[in-house]
Amino acid sequence: MTSPSARLLTLLSLLQTGAGRTGDELATRLGVSARTVRADIERLRELGYPVDAVRGSVGGYRLGAGGHLPPLLLDDEEAVAVTVGLQMAAGVTGVEESGARALAKLEQVLPSRLRPLVDALGSTIDRGQENTGTDAPDPEVDAAVLGAVAAAIRDAEWLRFDYQGEPVLVEPYRLLSWQRRWHLVARDPVSAAWGTYRVDWMSLRMPTRRRFDPQPLEGGDYTAFAMRTIAASGWAVHARLRIDAPAQTVLDRINPTVGVVEPVDAEHCVLVTGADSLDTVAAYIGMLMMDFTVESPPELIPRLRVLSERYARAVAGS
Repeated sequence: MTSPSARLLTLLSLLQTGAGRTGDELATRLGVSARTVRADIERLRELGYPVDAVRGSVGGYRLGAGGHLPPLLLDDEEAVAVTVGLQMAAGVTGVEESGARALAKLEQVLPSRLRPLVDALGSTIDRGQENTGTDAPDPEVDAAVLGAVAAAIRDAEWLRFDYQGEPVLVEPYRLLSWQRRWHLVARDPVSAAWGTYRVDWMSLRMPTRRRFDPQPLEGGDYTAFAMRTIAASGWAVHARLRIDAPAQTVLDRINPTVGVVEPVDAEHCVLVTGADSLDTVAAYIGMLMMDFTVESPPELIPRLRVLSERYARAVAGS
C-alpha cells in the first residue's frame, strides 16, 4: 500500500462487505503480513470501528454496526442527508440495486447516535407514484452509462455514441434528471449546434480520450436550455398541431417542456409537442381548451376520434 492511512481505508472497505474475512485473506488482499493486519485491526478499533473477530471454520473479521464514519468524510448532517438520498434512489429505475447496496454499506458504519433517526426516516418515507403523466413504462438507465457520461463531462472529452440508430459525436457539458429521465446537454464540435439527448437512448462507443476546449452555452443556463429543447427532441413521439389562437396565448397556457410554439399569423400558431405515446398526446391536447388541426402524424387522428366519441357518449348519457 502507498501509506498506512490508505491501507486502513482499504481494510475498512474490505471489512464492510462479506460475511467475514480471515486474517490470511486480508493479508493477501493488502499485500502485507498477518501480523500487520492484526495491528491494523487494533488501530481501527482505537479509532472507534467495532471490528468483530469470530473463531472457527466460518469465522474471520467483520465490521459490526454502529461504527464511526471515516474522519473528515461526512459529518452527522451529511450522513443523514446521504442516507435519505440513497433511500430515495432505491426507487429509481436502473440504479435501485446499486443504491440499495450503497445504503446498506453506509448504514453499517453510521454512528450509533444517528441510527434511530435514520431508521425513523427509513420507516416513514414513502415514494409516491411518479409515472402519472404517461402510459409508458419507466425508462431503464444503465448506471455505467451515466458514470461514463459524467466522466466525459468532468474530463472535457468528446463523447461518441449511437443515438436512435445514428452515430453522434459531441462535447458533453451537463446531465439533467427530469421526469424519471436523464438528459445530456451537449454541443456538436463541427456545427457548434447545441442539443439535448436522452441518456436511455444512448449506446456508448469506445471513449475518445480526446479533450476539447469548453465553449460555455450562451447565458450559461443549461437546465433552462434542456427544458426548452426536450419538448422537440426528448420524447418518443412528437406531434405538430396548428392552433387557432395567438402564439402568446398558447405560451401562457403551457409549460415550456410541453412544446415549442411557432407563430403563423396574429391569430394562429403551430405547437410542436411530444410524449411517450400518441395516446398521451391525444389526452393532453384537450387541456389546451383551444381549437386545433393535426398536421402530423396522421396516426394521431384515430386516437383523437376515439376520445371524441367517448366524450360524446359521456355527454349523451348525462
